Amino acid sequence: MATLTEAKRLVVKIGSALLVDSETGALRQDWLTSLASDVARIRARGTDVIIVSSGSIALGRGVLGLPLSSLALEQSQAAAAVGQIRLARAYEEALAPHNIITGQVLVTLEDSQDRRRYLNSRATMETMLGLGVTPIVNENDTIATDEIRYGDNDRLAAQVAVTIGADQLILLSDVDGLYSANPKIDPKAQHIAHVDKINTTIESMAGDAGSGLSKGGMITKIIAGRIATEAGCAMAIALGTALYPLGKLENGARATWFAAQTDPQAARKRWISSMKPKGYITIDNGAKDALSRGKSLLPAGVVGVNGSFGRGDLVAILDENNDQIGQGLIRYTSAESRQIMGQRSADIVGILGYEGRAALVHRDDMVL
Repeated sequence: MATLTEAKRLVVKIGSALLVDSETGALRQDWLTSLASDVARIRARGTDVIIVSSGSIALGRGVLGLPLSSLALEQSQAAAAVGQIRLARAYEEALAPHNIITGQVLVTLEDSQDRRRYLNSRATMETMLGLGVTPIVNENDTIATDEIRYGDNDRLAAQVAVTIGADQLILLSDVDGLYSANPKIDPKAQHIAHVDKINTTIESMAGDAGSGLSKGGMITKIIAGRIATEAGCAMAIALGTALYPLGKLENGARATWFAAQTDPQAARKRWISSMKPKGYITIDNGAKDALSRGKSLLPAGVVGVNGSFGRGDLVAILDENNDQIGQGLIRYTSAESRQIMGQRSADIVGILGYEGRAALVHRDDMVL
């Protein structure tokens, strides 16, 4: 069974009911301060941490004096606009004493469904982590319509975990895990400590009940679990109401752990392998040798570009004998690729007129 101390890249989802007082609409500052201490300790051992946080609408509605009952879409978006500023500042101020820089990332469902936006999101968060920044991710409720919304941050957190290749996802909630039935109704309900694989039996245990401030119930957490575990990310549902919730989970607090079905890199490679190429890139022998040693594909090694494709599309990679040696997600359009093929990465800005990415196809986006 997975344990939090083993995580290399961790996504932590924070529900509104944990962060915001349900009666006053005010931030639970002492709780956030304790969470920041947990995050600092986990980061200190070399683990990347990404926070997916609800709370912008809950904070904003308190400032605007809006009711706790259902809001109209325009009211929710206005509350989110007011609350997002306060939410970002709250995390910044809580983590700053630990010398941790934070950055806000606002996304919608459309961002993960579109390959170009998906790759941009992945590259941005990878760069943030590389620079030592802790991303604070939230749904962009100020502009999202129903058609492009996740609707709950459980699924958003799972998608972030998939995007960034996390190996663990923690859903901090007002429950300590999955039960065989709703424990508020059935006193005989049994806590489930470990789930090897999410199946129809596990799904049938989930209900729809949620707190007044949160939109998700157990069913959204199970859906999130399926998304995460199939992409190689173990997931835990843990009680987050007390101070230092991650520390308590590390020390054996009761939770439900869902086992990863593969590892993140293998899942990503399998996804790339299943796609149909929209174009072809021919490379020289020097580039072929570099790829075999785990390097990314640079423009200098490209001798031919065929087909019409956009950024983020899948292309097949051919050697000089016209044999396919792999495929991957390309970071330039077909027209741009033709302009920079055979050229040094340092010359891209002079050719295209803007600073591009050094690699044509990054090794993490490639299968040989």
